[in-house]
Amino acid sequence: MRLNSQLQPRVEPSYRQPIPVCHDLSLARELVGLHDSGALWWPEERTLVVSDLHLEKAASIAKSKGLMLPPYDTATTLEKLSALIDLFDPRRVICLGDSFHDCESSERMPAAYLAMLATMQLGREWIWITGNHDPEIAGHICGERYEELSIKSLSFRHEPIEGAERGEICGHLHPAAKVRRMGRTIRRACFATNGNRLVLPAFGALTGGLNVMDRAFSDVFAEKRFSVFMLGNGRLFPFTASKLLSE
Repeated sequence: MRLNSQLQPRVEPSYRQPIPVCHDLSLARELVGLHDSGALWWPEERTLVVSDLHLEKAASIAKSKGLMLPPYDTATTLEKLSALIDLFDPRRVICLGDSFHDCESSERMPAAYLAMLATMQLGREWIWITGNHDPEIAGHICGERYEELSIKSLSFRHEPIEGAERGEICGHLHPAAKVRRMGRTIRRACFATNGNRLVLPAFGALTGGLNVMDRAFSDVFAEKRFSVFMLGNGRLFPFTASKLLSE
């Protein structure tokens, strides 16, 4: 895949941190960039898109199951998102559902995390797409709420729908891919696309991944007629479905 200079974030060169790049992808005649963090960047609209933050997941599990997990997932996810916002300076941010692990998550969030989120929202449009984990988002959380949203030729929703039109961008499935290279088996979160629709990886720090060869993806992509971009350290690794392994 070629790299397109239009998709590079506006940052000053640094010897400490390489300038991140995006893989360009044409989706329903719109040029978007896939970033190695798992976010999507739409330069023409200055729009940053992330999916499945699952904020306060550890606290939710502790409350519902009594299983104590280190309560740092929300801070890690928000810090990662804040770094991207500093990097790209988006005019609009779209969160593709399951941003909160349950409908009470925002009520449990410490004041410092709420303040951090509010700071990121200042001066930009912020859109929450509701998901199966957060069908309702508390009123004290700023931003607009939608079940789905269309901008130009792209449609944003949480779950992929059967027979979706071109330009669908969604999350929900937490795609991951598995390959064997040089005698090693590697499994990573990934973007998955057939050129008509795109499934984003989960952005949250405490989220697992579902192998794209699982039957859950069969209604989204015809068998072996899609590609993935596996998340790496500072880059993405593209593979066609024919190169992927099942679990």
